[in-house]
Amino acid sequence: MQPVTAKELEYLADSLSNEDLLIKQNAVMAASATNGAFRQAAAQMIQTHQQHAQMLLQAISQHQHLAPTQPQQ
Repeated sequence: MQPVTAKELEYLADSLSNEDLLIKQNAVMAASATNGAFRQAAAQMIQTHQQHAQMLLQAISQHQHLAPTQPQQ
């Protein structure tokens, strides 16, 4: 397995941030929705985005042991 590049790591971090934002937005929608179908859809989306975030964290952790221990020159 090759280490991820700095650009790939930035992409993973951005994706993780985006998933976190989507979780929060769906949580707001679930809390404020008066329609049960909307609440259920938001809850399902929260679960989906939590799974995405977990997959991204796993991808990062699988490459953690390959990361350099010193800053690159």
